[in-house]
Amino acid sequence: MPHDGGIQDDGMASQSATIEELRWQKFPVLNDGFVCLVDCMGDDASVVQAARVSYGAGTKHTSDDRTLIRYLMRHRHTTPFEMAEIKLLVRSPMDCWRQWIRHRMANVNEYSTRYSVAIDSMQTTEPDAWRSQSTSNRQGSAGLLPADVGEKLTATEREFQSAAERLYQERLEQGVAREQARKDLPLSTYTEAYWKCDLHNLLHFLALRMDSHAQLEIRQYATTIGERILQPLFPTVWEAFQDYRMQALMLTRLEIGVISRLAASGRTPPYANDDFLEAQDEAWKSLQRSRERDECRDKLVRLGLMKE
Repeated sequence: MPHDGGIQDDGMASQSATIEELRWQKFPVLNDGFVCLVDCMGDDASVVQAARVSYGAGTKHTSDDRTLIRYLMRHRHTTPFEMAEIKLLVRSPMDCWRQWIRHRMANVNEYSTRYSVAIDSMQTTEPDAWRSQSTSNRQGSAGLLPADVGEKLTATEREFQSAAERLYQERLEQGVAREQARKDLPLSTYTEAYWKCDLHNLLHFLALRMDSHAQLEIRQYATTIGERILQPLFPTVWEAFQDYRMQALMLTRLEIGVISRLAASGRTPPYANDDFLEAQDEAWKSLQRSRERDECRDKLVRLGLMKE
């Protein structure tokens, strides 16, 4: 089948140069983690080419490449984005990696601590980086803890990590099998893995893990992958991803109903909280706490329809 990607060879040559510039370049994350590009199959042109196989050559005359990619992203036509793949090498703390590996859409080969000695590195926390538990979200954090508390926490962290590393090394020296000696290593221990993913699923991973509600540590990894690796390799896809996923709002049927009732009330925005509560969905009115209601209010604030 002849190439009908639309994006010309100059762009493809430029993208190849970008791959060589990025390959094996370690972008640091946390105190000793990193992400780096191992390989990439495809570019913006690959997405366009795959779409035109489905849509037919006629679309080339009515839509340029950027417009087509943006249409695909906007209307969630995902298959063309699956035609490109990225392979990364990542070094991540095990607790962060546990969240990462929950995304079951990639090919993974992780460093084996049965076969090899565990990586001699652990994630450490600076005294000013300890976060308090959120009171509104069981799996989230809130503000920072006081500096004096952070100093003590960092000191005890160092003691614990040193003791765990010493215990592990003593077991190895006494001839304990690696597979058993490792069992008391903390989740702060770094691991490494090759992680290969198609572009569609990578974007889904980034949409979830770059979100402000994601844990800070994995958010730093996702942001580094997106901004330092994906953006230069797929600039048009990245632009559309920002416009239609990361910087966009989804309105549910219930939220549209709230906005419609506020607009029909005759009041002028920004609406007061009492106005919002009067227009809220019937299903929320009996609830003392409603995350869905809170999310709706946040969206109205973002749209400028309510004050914070």
